[in-house]
Amino acid sequence: MKPTLIIRLLTLSALSFSLGSCTDLDVDIKSQLTEFPDSERAAEAILADVYAAYRGAMGRDHWMAQTLSADEAVSVSMGTDWFDGGRYREFHLHNWNADNGLLPSIWNDASTGITLANNAIALFGEDKEKLTAPARAIRAYYYFILMDNFGGAPLITGPVDAVPARSSRAEICRFIEAELLAVKDLLPTTVSIATYGKATKYMAEALLAKLYLNWAVYTAADVANYNPSAQNEKLNDVVAMCDQIISSGQFNLTSHKFMAKFRPDNGYQIKDFIFAIPYDREKQQGMTYSRFWIHRSAQNQFATLPQSVGGTFRVLPSYLEKFNLAGDERNASYIGGKQYYWSNYTEDKTRPFLIRTSKRGIDQDYNAADADAQFDWQLETTKEITLRSDGAATLNVGNDQKGRSMGYRSIKFYMDVAVTSANQRNQSNDVPVFRYADILLMKAEAILRGATATNGQTAQSLVNQIRAYVNAPVLTAAPSLQDVLDERAREFADESWRRNDLIRYGKFEDNWGFRSLYPAGMSEKFRRIFPVPTTVLNVNTHWQQNPGY
Repeated sequence: MKPTLIIRLLTLSALSFSLGSCTDLDVDIKSQLTEFPDSERAAEAILADVYAAYRGAMGRDHWMAQTLSADEAVSVSMGTDWFDGGRYREFHLHNWNADNGLLPSIWNDASTGITLANNAIALFGEDKEKLTAPARAIRAYYYFILMDNFGGAPLITGPVDAVPARSSRAEICRFIEAELLAVKDLLPTTVSIATYGKATKYMAEALLAKLYLNWAVYTAADVANYNPSAQNEKLNDVVAMCDQIISSGQFNLTSHKFMAKFRPDNGYQIKDFIFAIPYDREKQQGMTYSRFWIHRSAQNQFATLPQSVGGTFRVLPSYLEKFNLAGDERNASYIGGKQYYWSNYTEDKTRPFLIRTSKRGIDQDYNAADADAQFDWQLETTKEITLRSDGAATLNVGNDQKGRSMGYRSIKFYMDVAVTSANQRNQSNDVPVFRYADILLMKAEAILRGATATNGQTAQSLVNQIRAYVNAPVLTAAPSLQDVLDERAREFADESWRRNDLIRYGKFEDNWGFRSLYPAGMSEKFRRIFPVPTTVLNVNTHWQQNPGY
């Protein structure tokens, strides 16, 4: 049987059961195959679906939930456009509920990945450790997503005839640790195009470091009572995992300039990437970040794009202020002020970006006699974001050029200028999950929180490795924890880690943007995890909703 047919059977089996539904899985999966896949080549074919399971969520809803619930950005409406039932507004204000439209894909895609991994393990046979190790590692990652976002989850590692109760967050956390420790030395240690986007020893160690750094968060009896001063017994384990990756010599910060790492042509050649989710505008679709960042009227600023853009995302001024280090290449992550055409990733200062409009087109409240006289206006975005007088209910900034132009925009994941109308706004930018830069900053943070420094490295020297490669001023004194958090803000903007960082630091309830429109959101600490989606609870009626929702 060809690998493509194996994949199709596996997918159909997976779709018949996710963690949001229940059916009889007590079936001999091997009986579906005419040829048992016991070779590494066949295993790779089967695992392709496992790796792809979370591509859709990471390409949009996961990214939105992490970014908009943190202090990075706000998604505004423009007139009646892009309110979308309040799903984006709820994340900014911290008043989401179990019916929010972004949550189901996070739960369902991770759950589908777990089911696919379980099926793959059953196909290979649990005694074949080398073949099953990648499936177990990526399954641990999917459980990490469920645990980080929703707390407890049903712990399913094989065929079942009924969905079990949800295991606690702490139990899931310890399961992830045990699985990764069991398989990490069985995983590939080569870093090449052949292992790109797949589970390697270093992917497992990076996930363990992330797990250990947040250990006190994940094992708290009640996440609402978590305190950032809580003792973390795993800090030295953070350092140990980071040291394994550092000493491997497989990764570095300097193979590419900072902004070049996130372009549509990125991939295995980026030596900063430990584990990434690959995207391709034609064959591996789902990544559409630029659609939401590009100015609504600037569809052709970077190329002649065949379809409209949304332009709803705006960086919050307080977050933008962190990009203030002289010479720092990361300052180019956001663009603002007078706008120009771009070509080959470069702003062309000889070509101002002009929009044919009028004074009323710029400001819909302008009513003088010359309100509708047409002229060419150079697009100019402002740092500040101001709602219209009646805009609180929908975060409406107005659909005139003034409203469209509020807020600086991210170009970190640069628009894929080769996109065609058939590609439906999909980009080829791969999305990194774990980067070498994160390893260095996690080690620095662990040392500042009390871990033993190793290999002559200090928090200061580790942060300075980051500063040096982006040409930012190096630290002349030991950093504080706040310094490390700010460094993480600059380094990992738009990479879906800010919510995770703020919760660990106890700053998820801080005031930013328009959060005063729902003041209770600054005290409702139960929101450190999301509610289980209503669509999931409707099927699994014996589960209880997370506290507070």
